Amino acid sequence: MKIAILSRSNQAYSTRRLRQACLQRGHSARVLDTLRISMFVESGKPGLRYKSELAAHYDAVIPRVGASISHYGAAVVRHFEQMGVFTLNSSQAITVARDKLRSIQVLSRHAVGVPKTAFVRSRSDVLPAIALVGGAPVIIKLLEGTQGIGVILADQTNVAEAIIETLQSAKQNVLIQKFVQESKGRDVRALVVGDRVVAAMQRVATAEEFRSNMHRGARAEPVQLDAVYLRTAIHAAQILGLRVAGVDMLITGEGPQVMEVNASPGLQGIETATGVDVAGAIIEHLEEQVLFPEVDVRQRLTLKSGYGVAEFQVAPSSELAHRTLGEGALRDRDVQVLSITRGSVILPNPPDTQKILPGDLLLCFGKHITLRGLISKKHDRRRRKPGSRSSSDHGDEVR
Repeated sequence: MKIAILSRSNQAYSTRRLRQACLQRGHSARVLDTLRISMFVESGKPGLRYKSELAAHYDAVIPRVGASISHYGAAVVRHFEQMGVFTLNSSQAITVARDKLRSIQVLSRHAVGVPKTAFVRSRSDVLPAIALVGGAPVIIKLLEGTQGIGVILADQTNVAEAIIETLQSAKQNVLIQKFVQESKGRDVRALVVGDRVVAAMQRVATAEEFRSNMHRGARAEPVQLDAVYLRTAIHAAQILGLRVAGVDMLITGEGPQVMEVNASPGLQGIETATGVDVAGAIIEHLEEQVLFPEVDVRQRLTLKSGYGVAEFQVAPSSELAHRTLGEGALRDRDVQVLSITRGSVILPNPPDTQKILPGDLLLCFGKHITLRGLISKKHDRRRRKPGSRSSSDHGDEVR
């Protein structure tokens, strides 16, 4: 394959390792400076130029989009997508993961632990927000930041209030987040590739630092995660639509709490700490996935009027509860069940003999009129239980 790696620096450790892994597996790889790519739009023919010359054709793209170029970088990835080139992480997923508020909003709908968080603009709402997340000390975060930049620990309520007001006066949007005392200076990063965690490390901050970022001098050591932490990391990455992600979690008495999901995780710290060939695992996954590019099911399957995609939870009173798919005669009513989610288990393309239980989450394609009759009113979009997905995170409602 011919692979492009989008990166501002061809000497960065992660970029060099990814290129090396490509070459070792028999692929050609070129590092493209993201900001030297020009995008051109023409009806039916989107095009790219690199350093003012027509860009070569690539089979796949590995985006390494830093925080400083999020908007332009995502636009470049999106343009490759429109040209039919496989991108390891999609432009949509990169955009969502980069925005700390948006990503935690999406995660909060699902069975994923997240710290209590508030987002306010009015000065009069600051003190109530601090109280709602548990009071001081609190963590104050800029919406976009990396390597611990823009993360402040405020020990007292009046100090937190002053910091927030100062940042807001400078036109900076901030999050107010509960400070988890038991995890002070420690967190876990799990490197997710596809549907597995390929490596994990614990980061321990220096004595005078509460941030456990490697760029802040933190010490990294390999760690074996239990099933709950593994499942949480994979689930968080998949919810945001990321094929490759660094998932940062706090270890608490209530289980893992996801602090951040990074769409362009650095490889140096985790490869050094664990000895795992993470770059090789990423390229191996790319090889497996390149024939299966991102498909917007909502666009492809709703072209015919009266048909759509819906995801809904089976109520105890539903006509489908305790019956097999065949007994429910869904195919006869022009509805195809694409998958059933039962707890943490996903049953893809279930057969007619599969029994449906109350609480099952069904992803279906079919006639709107039939789907409307199957969805209980108390499970509609306005009252859906955590764990279900909306049209903003890869599902779609019946219209």
